[in-house]
Formats: sequence, structure tokens, C-alpha cells
Amino acid sequence: MKFLIIYKKYIYLSLCAVLCMVLLSFEMYGMPAASVFFGYAPRLVPIYSVATEEKKVAISFDSAWGADKTERIVAVLKEYKVDATFFLVGFWVEKYPEMVKMLQDQGIEIGTHSNTHPDLTKLSGEQIKLELETSINSIKEITGEEVKLFRAPFGAYNNNLLTITENMGIKTIQWDVDTLDWKGLSGLKICERVMARVKNGSIILCHNNADHILDALPAMLIALKNAGYEVTSIGNLIYDSNYTIDNNGTQHKR
Repeated sequence: MKFLIIYKKYIYLSLCAVLCMVLLSFEMYGMPAASVFFGYAPRLVPIYSVATEEKKVAISFDSAWGADKTERIVAVLKEYKVDATFFLVGFWVEKYPEMVKMLQDQGIEIGTHSNTHPDLTKLSGEQIKLELETSINSIKEITGEEVKLFRAPFGAYNNNLLTITENMGIKTIQWDVDTLDWKGLSGLKICERVMARVKNGSIILCHNNADHILDALPAMLIALKNAGYEVTSIGNLIYDSNYTIDNNGTQHKR
């Protein structure tokens, strides 16, 4: 009986040691271990929001088609003294290089939104890497700066995509507040949607060429500030290291 108890204890300790080694291996390769183990998620997930006690949110703009409102969006952001993040598609960068330079000059954070805006979950690993590397290089040729953030077209992702972006040192960013501005909602409706859903650590999704974004943006920024929120870029909101991501996509500081 004594031998059996010692034997079970040995097995238990061995299993614990193996588990620790596996967790360390995930950390070494940049994968948030809590995304894989302990019931946090059955699959890898990107960052949808941030767990924080600060009244701080990030606003972002996806840029794929059109640029006629972009300068005015930036002017509004500067008027209200807030930061933001723009996710640029490669063909948008090639068509509007002067806009990319303007964003950089105005201190706007720039991320990639792929090169041709495909559903990346339907592509091979090699095709995904080509999409990301091509778009990143296009941005870097203009700005000379590293690209650290990525948003998947259509918000579509899988383990393959997230593993590739992790290995490339890029953080994949989703959102937890969708303005639905692309549906043609009025500025008032967009503002109401945001204020009904926003919370500490939220990431707000907008589009640079939505019909009523220029009506919505000032109202939204005023409402957020009146509610006590600091509005900033995604890079200034998220944790850069030593974090986990739960099954809801909420990033937690360790």
C-alpha cells in the first residue's frame, strides 16, 4: 500500500513537471499560455478588449476603400486631442501613399489590414505570410517604422493565422464595440451604439470612409470624454508583454 501511494505521487509530480515544460514552451514562442490551457479557450483568440480599472478606450479605423474623409477624421482627432489606430490594406497604401505619410506625420498609429483584404482563414500558411509581409513592407517603405498590429479582414481568424502572426511578432486585434458605421447608420445612431456598449478597455471599430463617420466622430468623442473616458490608440491601451487572453478575447496583465 505504501509503495502504491509513493508511485501515485511520483506520477502526479511527473505530470505537473511535463505541464510546466509545455507552458514554458508556449511562452518562449510568444503564445499566451492561458489561451490554450486551463479552460480559457478551446482555440487561440486575438485581443478584443483589455482588462483595466482605468477609464481608457481605443478607437480604430479600418482603411480599405476610399480616402476622401481621412484628413478630416485626423483633423477631428487632433481637435479633441485623442490618439487612434488606422489599419491599412496594402492596395490602399499603394493608392494613397500621401495619406499614409500624413497619418505618420500626425502621430497616428498604423497597423496592417492585410494586402488584398481576403478571408485569410481560407489561405495557406505561405499565402498568409505573403499577405502580411507584402502589406507591412508597403507601409514600412513610406514610414520607415515597424508594424506591430494587425486586424484580420472580416474579423475572420483561426489558429493557423494567429500562430503565424504571433511568430511574426504581430499582435492581432479585434474589437468589442462595433459602430456598424459601414451600414450607413446616422451619426447619432453610431454614437448611441458606442455609448451603450463601451466599457473600460474597449476597442472601438470604425471605418475611414463610412458615410456618416464625420458626423459620428465628434459626437462620439464628446460623449466618451463626458463619461470620463480617455480615448487613445490601441498600442497605448494593450499590454505589450506578460499577459494572457481569455476565451472572450480580453487581455489580462499577469
